[in-house]
Amino acid sequence: MTVEVINFGCRLNSYEGEVIKQQAQAAGLERAIIFNSCAVTSEAERQVRQAIRKARKDDPSAKIIVTGCSAQVHPDMYTGMAEVDKVLGNQEKLEKSGYEFAIAGGEKVLVNDIMSVKETASHMVASFDGRARAFLQVQNGCDHRCTFCIIPYGRGNSRSVPMGEVVYQARKLVAAGYNELVLTGVDISDYGKDLPGAPTLGQMMKRLLALVPELPRLRLSSIDAVEADDELYHLIENEPRLMPHIHISLQAGDDMVLKRMKRRHNRQDIVDFCNKVRALRPDVVFGADIIAGFPTETEGMFQNTLNLVDEAGLTYLHVFPYSARAGTPAAKMPQVPKAIRKERAARLRQAGEKELAKYLASQIGKTLYVIVEKPRIARSEGFAMVELDRDCIPGTITTTNITGATSQTLQAHVA
Repeated sequence: MTVEVINFGCRLNSYEGEVIKQQAQAAGLERAIIFNSCAVTSEAERQVRQAIRKARKDDPSAKIIVTGCSAQVHPDMYTGMAEVDKVLGNQEKLEKSGYEFAIAGGEKVLVNDIMSVKETASHMVASFDGRARAFLQVQNGCDHRCTFCIIPYGRGNSRSVPMGEVVYQARKLVAAGYNELVLTGVDISDYGKDLPGAPTLGQMMKRLLALVPELPRLRLSSIDAVEADDELYHLIENEPRLMPHIHISLQAGDDMVLKRMKRRHNRQDIVDFCNKVRALRPDVVFGADIIAGFPTETEGMFQNTLNLVDEAGLTYLHVFPYSARAGTPAAKMPQVPKAIRKERAARLRQAGEKELAKYLASQIGKTLYVIVEKPRIARSEGFAMVELDRDCIPGTITTTNITGATSQTLQAHVA
């Protein structure tokens, strides 16, 4: 073993995991396990600690380094663990000097003030081990302060990768053989506000697609619906290389809950956004992040969120029972009992399963162009999982005829 990176949480962490591996190897780090942590919930942090203890038990001689959002926000949590050798902040994890510090003896922790970071470097990731698609970081940090979220304190304020650097990296990834790129960040809807001329997300994507014509497929990660600009709507309608799959940072479907969360949208904004996009691109599929049991949420408020799944036509649901984060305003609000949070999350997941099954059934008989993830597993343009009837080469785009569906997947004949 040289360097193993274990990523937790978001797509941006997956991207940064490749940067971590490159920088650690460049520094000469050997026999190390690096935990790239997540701080989105207390459960996420518990899983990190559990994995650290298991790693130490399995390999007593390995150097264990913890970094990521949890390490940035709660470094003392890890410096206090006997299993941990070094703790690095979210900025230090992306720099060669961070791993030179990890190799050296002496101090255990190197975590700076993340709010002082003003730029996002365009780290060149030429490949992603074992992945059919590549993530392309275009933004980091967040300027908003949702009452339930601690991530801005782990990531810092919003900062964007310049458009020229985004294009350059996209070309490198396509040249490395990737047929699909996923734009990722902490809050990519805020892209460009800190750059000269304040380009929008849609303007950046238009330039990317124009200057990298060899890129077959571009996909968005999670966006805030109310931040969509006119150029993005134009691409949704007219650019077939932009995949018809949009994941919305929703969180709730009740106006009072959204206000207490300090979200930027209300319920009607989401309905209007989905209707507008669907009119422009009828084959679009929506996903959404939803928190169940936010503090003060009544059964009636929850029902508004549940009803929105059907009203807005949301297919892929990422449902999280609310988890209080120390230091956030929501943690001080009247809490919904855990059993009710869990029960509401189950009802949301059930609604999502129903919507997914309905969508998959609607795809039977269609010809779909899928990107192969494993020899017999692929993803459609609408991000449905597709089971293939014969082996195909991972990373390739393949024409299929959809012959059937289960509640979770499509079955396809490779044309």
